Parts: sequence; C-alpha cells; structure tokens
Amino acid sequence: MKKFTFQLESVMNFKNQRLESKKAEHAKVIALVNEQIEKIEALLGKFKGINAEFNGKKMMGLSINEAMGYSGFLYKLEVEIQQEKRQLEKLKKVEEEKRAEVVEVKIETSTLEKLKEKKLEIYNKEVQKCEELYIEEFVSRSL
Repeated sequence: MKKFTFQLESVMNFKNQRLESKKAEHAKVIALVNEQIEKIEALLGKFKGINAEFNGKKMMGLSINEAMGYSGFLYKLEVEIQQEKRQLEKLKKVEEEKRAEVVEVKIETSTLEKLKEKKLEIYNKEVQKCEELYIEEFVSRSL
C-alpha cells in the first residue's frame, strides 16, 4: 500500500506559518503595552515626587513664582500622563485584535490537524485491513 499523504499538508504548513507570524505580532504588541505601562508608572512616580516636594515647600513657605512653576510643571505632567494612558488604551485594543487573530488562526490550524489525524487513522485502519487480508491469503495458500 502506498505511503500516507495528507492532501492539505501545504495548506496546513501555510496556516502554521501564519499562526507563528500572528503570535510574533501579538508578542510585539504585548511588549509595547508593557513598555507603555512602565512609562506611565515612571511618570506617576515623577509626579508624586514633585508633588511631595511642592507640598513640603508649601509648608515651609515659597514664593508665588516657585508655586506657579511647580503648579505648571505638575499640570504638564498630568496632561502627559493622560496622553500616555490614552496611548495605552489604543495599544490594548490593538493587543486584543492581535489576540483574536491568533485565536482565529489557531482554530483553523487545529481543524486541519484534526482532519489530518482522522485521515491518518482511516489510512492506518486500511493498512491493517490489507495486512490482515494478506496474512489470511498467505495462510490459506500455505494449507
């Protein structure tokens, strides 16, 4: 009997390559999300530090110019933090889309893999049946 061949092997290989590509894209976006989170945390830390410094100087007394400088800088940091948070939300949406793409391609590849397994199982049963017939024929000829 001829060797087992899965007719959709090339399609399955293509789908597996596509899956790996989608996983890589997803990983890149996850890295960007993590970088953005770190950036926001750094800005928040900077904000808290400057704010604590400002509050300390307010207790000790400071000039109006210094107070305006601190207030302006803190406001600028708040605006920057909000911008970075909006960017994070955009990145999270992209990450969700990439994850959905990975899941979709994974479903496609697993469907093909299951089909291949079923075809191989059928093939193996046919091989076994042929071997049994061959043995039966051989035994009957020997008698």
